[in-house]
Amino acid sequence: MPTPPENRELSPFTGWTRAHWEDAADRLLLAVRPYASPRHGRFDLPGPRPSWSGVRSDGLEGHARTFLLAALRVAGADGADPHGHLPRYAEGLTAGTEAPAAAGHAPGSHGPDSWPLLTDVRQAVVESASVALGLRLTRPWLWDTLDDRARQRVVDWLRPALDPSPVDNNWWLFGLTVAGFLLDAGVETDRAARTIDRSLDRIEQWYLGDGWYSDGDNRAFDHYNGWALHFYPVLHAHLAGDEDLLARYGPRLNAHLADHVHLFDASGAPLPYGRSLIYRFAAAAAPWLGALTGHTPLTPGATRRLASGSLRYFLDRGACDERGLLTLGWHGPYPPVVQSYSGPGSPYWAAKGFLGLLLPADHPAWTDPEEPLPAERADTVRPVAPAALLLQTTAADGLVRLHNHGSNHVGSAAAGDDDSGYARFAYSTRTGPTGAPDPTDNHFALVADGRVTRRGPATPLGTGPDWAASLHTPLPGIRVVSATLAHGRAEVRAHLVLDAPDGTPVRQTGWATTPDGPTAQLQAAHGYPPATETVDLETGATLQGGPATRTAALHGTTAGPGSLFVALASLTAEPDPVPVTALATVRVTARTVHVTWQDGTTTELDLQALALTGRAGPCVT
Repeated sequence: MPTPPENRELSPFTGWTRAHWEDAADRLLLAVRPYASPRHGRFDLPGPRPSWSGVRSDGLEGHARTFLLAALRVAGADGADPHGHLPRYAEGLTAGTEAPAAAGHAPGSHGPDSWPLLTDVRQAVVESASVALGLRLTRPWLWDTLDDRARQRVVDWLRPALDPSPVDNNWWLFGLTVAGFLLDAGVETDRAARTIDRSLDRIEQWYLGDGWYSDGDNRAFDHYNGWALHFYPVLHAHLAGDEDLLARYGPRLNAHLADHVHLFDASGAPLPYGRSLIYRFAAAAAPWLGALTGHTPLTPGATRRLASGSLRYFLDRGACDERGLLTLGWHGPYPPVVQSYSGPGSPYWAAKGFLGLLLPADHPAWTDPEEPLPAERADTVRPVAPAALLLQTTAADGLVRLHNHGSNHVGSAAAGDDDSGYARFAYSTRTGPTGAPDPTDNHFALVADGRVTRRGPATPLGTGPDWAASLHTPLPGIRVVSATLAHGRAEVRAHLVLDAPDGTPVRQTGWATTPDGPTAQLQAAHGYPPATETVDLETGATLQGGPATRTAALHGTTAGPGSLFVALASLTAEPDPVPVTALATVRVTARTVHVTWQDGTTTELDLQALALTGRAGPCVT
């Protein structure tokens, strides 16, 4: 397969066109073919270990997620299928549902193509959504060609997805997606309609405004906002032609994309935070969906620049192995970001990133010249109030940073260990996070009995134009009010430790960087001993590569019932950067932090007022 030629007039940033997307989809699909079962019911892809659901579920996952990619490829070409993708998936669909449809099979008696039942393996509920969406997209070329018996077996296999979700988070939308297909196909229509209403009612409980959902009852804010919580309802409304639903969920997607676009580096990398990072360029699904439905603040050229940049970022950095298979990792394989529910076929949820193929070839998203991303246009500090996040981008290097004062997850529950994807104070597109047992990057901790404390759940205390703040309880009876203030590439990290015994050691860490960069800086500004020097910690490999990173740390001790520690930090890919102390001047009065930035603007933040009221009190920016 020859590689399509680049077009730098149409795509000055990436060189890629629609032909590159079609080529990439075909290469990914052709690469998995050698691992298909005899009748293509399962794709048993090689990997370091099976998921917790077992190899038969993993084989279904390989089929379902690559089928979604094939469906987007063929539907986007209006049924043209030069590589014969759909006939293979049609055969696999028939073979996979034959054994489960028959009762009385003893354990171990299933054939090499058979799928697990949704009632037996709950991971199959996830995969049912990809199967159903693939069928809905390709209905004229696949579903309508099956005989009645085959269609009935598929319906029987899908039907349990109409029950209430077995997991109380974005999983409710898998049932919605199955219901949308069945409703479209005229099957179980009343029950399907009830499932859609029930699913949308449940996720409504987690909508916090301005385009942001929590992924469940905890405060989990991550890429699931884009590739699940907006993706499924808005795409369903679009495919159903339901203008009422689009009027409700489309503006939410629009609002989310106004923030989402700030999560992409000039290199094309989406910001690695949260879980399921092995889905990689699925982060481009929401921008494509905005273009598809007209609910987007992005221009067509910016949409394609973002999406093509993201896809090319990963394919150019080894996301596929020598066989052309997507690996379990970020660039290449990286076990620390692999969840226990992930099997060898899991990375193919990245198929959602190919949603743009549903746009016709003459759509402006394909024909308009690429336009720069926000990270390439101007320095930006952008608060995300519902999630208590602060986004910081710099045009000189195109680097993106996220300061976290409100995102938690089940791993950040009161008695659990911190989840490295949610509990850090900061993330960036070119660093960490570090993983256990290495020291934690971007963390503020007390040191008790020689051990650093975890952060645990963070309670948001507020956001402003250039700041965000939160409270956490590292030890019983001890509270820490934390705030990040940002301007340009400069960061001020402030922590007010309340009710800790005098002499309690504290530690502030900075960014974990490789010898190849970027450049991280960390400098004491207040509360640490005079002339405090940073200490470099060895922090091992991260998803950005390895084998080693180094992370700067500051050490101090508490004095009095409330001790305020302030540090200046910076992360930059600029060559020979000036010290961060030249970018901001910090002055502290009582428990108020006064910052004068390099351009003369100022910010004041009263941490005591935050501790008492959850509001900043007098704050001038």
